[in-house]
Amino acid sequence: MARKYSETGWARALGRRRLQALVIAAGLIVIAAGIFADLQNTNVVHQRARTMVLNNLSVVRAKLEGNINGDIQLVRGLAGVIASHPHLSTTEFSHLAQNLLSQSSALRSIAMAPDLVVTATYPRTGNEKAIGLNYLTSPTQRDAVLRARNTGQMVLAGPVELVQGGTALLGRFPVHYGENNAFWGIISSVLDVRQLYADSGLLDPQLPIDISIAGKDATGHLGARFFGPDLSASDDPITSAVSLPTGSWEISAVPKGGWDAVPNNTIVFRTMIALFWGLLFIPGFVVTRLMIERHDNIRELGRREIDLSRVSRRLSLALGASRIGVWELDLVTGELLWDKRMDEMYGWTDQVAPDTIHRWLDRLHPDDAGRAVEEFDHAHQTGEYFSDFRVILPDASVRHIRGIGTVYTSEGETPRIVGVNWDVTTDVALNDELKRANSLTEARNRELEIAKVRIEHTALHDSLTGLPNRRYLDETLRAHAANGFDDTGSIGLLHIDLDRFKQINDTLGHAAGDAMLIHAATILRRHARPGDFVARIGGDEFVVVSSVADGQGRLADMAQAIVGQMRQPAYYQGHECRFGVSIGIAMECEGEIDVKRLLVDADIALYRAKARGRNRYEFFTKALQAQVVHTKRVADQILSGIEQNQFITHYQPQFSAKSFDLIGVEALARWNHPTEGLRTPDRFLQVAEELNVVATIDRLVLEQTLADLAKWERNGVDVPRASVNVSLRRLNDEDLISGLRELDIAPGRISFELVESIYLDEKDELVGWNIDQIKELGIDIEIDDFGTGYASIVSLQKLRPKRLKIDRQLVRPIVNDPAQRRLVQSIVDIGKSLDIAVVAEGVETMDHARVLGDLGCDILQGYIFARPMSADDLALFVTAQRWRTAV
Repeated sequence: MARKYSETGWARALGRRRLQALVIAAGLIVIAAGIFADLQNTNVVHQRARTMVLNNLSVVRAKLEGNINGDIQLVRGLAGVIASHPHLSTTEFSHLAQNLLSQSSALRSIAMAPDLVVTATYPRTGNEKAIGLNYLTSPTQRDAVLRARNTGQMVLAGPVELVQGGTALLGRFPVHYGENNAFWGIISSVLDVRQLYADSGLLDPQLPIDISIAGKDATGHLGARFFGPDLSASDDPITSAVSLPTGSWEISAVPKGGWDAVPNNTIVFRTMIALFWGLLFIPGFVVTRLMIERHDNIRELGRREIDLSRVSRRLSLALGASRIGVWELDLVTGELLWDKRMDEMYGWTDQVAPDTIHRWLDRLHPDDAGRAVEEFDHAHQTGEYFSDFRVILPDASVRHIRGIGTVYTSEGETPRIVGVNWDVTTDVALNDELKRANSLTEARNRELEIAKVRIEHTALHDSLTGLPNRRYLDETLRAHAANGFDDTGSIGLLHIDLDRFKQINDTLGHAAGDAMLIHAATILRRHARPGDFVARIGGDEFVVVSSVADGQGRLADMAQAIVGQMRQPAYYQGHECRFGVSIGIAMECEGEIDVKRLLVDADIALYRAKARGRNRYEFFTKALQAQVVHTKRVADQILSGIEQNQFITHYQPQFSAKSFDLIGVEALARWNHPTEGLRTPDRFLQVAEELNVVATIDRLVLEQTLADLAKWERNGVDVPRASVNVSLRRLNDEDLISGLRELDIAPGRISFELVESIYLDEKDELVGWNIDQIKELGIDIEIDDFGTGYASIVSLQKLRPKRLKIDRQLVRPIVNDPAQRRLVQSIVDIGKSLDIAVVAEGVETMDHARVLGDLGCDILQGYIFARPMSADDLALFVTAQRWRTAV
């Protein structure tokens, strides 16, 4: 019995211990469960409060976005209309603005400001103070306007205080027009802030939250607060971004009175925990069940919050404007949701409209489908969607649609894009009509201008050749009498008359004569310089008016080229027509020019040209008769001098600019006149050219130079090479190359010096061919008197001369004139860049030599070293190296 009792007591004790342990464990469990429940309760209360704030904040934010975006897009269409019709009148602008204001409750006025100055506003009543406002001088509006102009994007500014009173948001739309995208100005839209706040629910007295908005001028969280209380980080506000067409606002919210004002059941809940503590016998599963149900409620609350956010987003966009259709697409499943307005816009019925993206794709215009899909796909990456496209309805009608959207992802859901569409067919049609009207106006203006030009041309031009007529010539001369042709202070006039033209008319008829006149006009146009005036003033008479700012040499070259070209045969219906031309040249360079007298002078010179055998040109001078007599006497003496070998050669040495060694000589023609002594070319060359004997003199100089080179070589006098002048007439000699081959000239021993006027003549194929053949014979080509003609870099590249010689006129002032020195340096640089050696003539002092050496000249020639001398004197000079004393 004792053992049994003992075992039973032990069992009871053990049971009590177990019971105590269970009670303690239950108590600990209850305490732990109570603490956990208390924490959960606190979290649930706080979560519910945050959910309440988030839900209300999402609705307000979505309304703000929808209202602002809807109003802004209305005005964007107006900006597009002005871009295509920049000269829109104020009446047309008011009509368009009235239509826009009728579709919005917050849009109060629209203003256009070409060149950033307000010229029109609608409505005008109440906004009179805004007319004439210069945005650049308005400190409150200047920055936003400049940002819109410089970025080319719409800028939303505000809220700002208006000149006409009140506070509003200002949308700045930069407008560009034309093919060059020129800046037109700014379109401003005014959104009533008070009405916007009211439409978005911010002023609702029943709103259970306090809202603060920052980001003035759409600068987001970096901008200043402009609505509601100042909520700092310590207030733990819920924040979100209000997406604007450009930029954003930051919207923050807390419960009314702050988080501390949220009702809390902590005391009651803790009392219940204490009661549960006292009632240990209450089954634990009750607590567990409550906890499970509470967890389920929280999860359900989260799901409902997501649904509410989605519905609020769609609702906010739908509230933007009654004509806007709202849609939403699941980017993963392709599920598409849109409202009835979208169905109406795309011509779908509830029975046949698919619930996928094909609802949209099936209506796209084939020409726009690829681009529209590409822009839609691009939105997946950027998060923003904007597109203009066309759709084809079942009745084959076409609508123009504009769409915008935003990609978003809710917690626990696949990415979606929500957006709006609206019908802009009317706007597009208006824009097209404005373009057509503008094109028609421009076409008519062009036709009027063409007709005006045609009438003026007919009155002032010869109908046969198309050249200006005598009336046009007289007007041109009168217009240039005071300041010269092209304001150069000078006028050069070539009076041109066709020789033997009457015979062509008499033998082949007037049709042939007309053809020859057209041929002559073509030649004159070809040889006149761009800007020169060419006219037909009579039956076979022409005039060329130019300036003589470059000297009479250019007029002589032009006349010579015309004479030479006119000699070439022309053909008419198989008949060879030959005629010549005589040219009289008159010039005037001082004071106000007597153009009538100038015409008379040119006619006198023309008469002299005809009297001297035609097919030539003559310049008018006051001593014309005396010159005729003198020219005749000199001409006879030149012909006699050629027959009697009076033309001899003198040589001027050329030296290396670095070592001052003799590297060559220039052969110079001299006339050993029997009574007047040694004459230089300036005393006989012009008459020789008139006699056409310059080529003969060139040939005599070349032959004598070759003979002297051979003689010096036999006598041990080292003269490396000789340069010989070659005239244009000799380069036109068809037998030149054959004659040079007979002379057996050693390569590198002879150089031909050409003046610029020769190698610039690209029209003479024979000259070009002869120059190429000269190079193949081993004869170098040099450019003489560089800087006094019309050489160009292109000419040098084509000719590729061995050397070019800077004219003495450019060399003489370089010691004291820095500008002239820079000019010579430029010529040297050109030569070096083209691998052309540079020769400087006219070196008169060692200062010249040193400066030229520093500038990079390769060869020097001038009186400081030696004057031109005979062949025998040169041999003595070289042997004694007399130039060394000057170095």
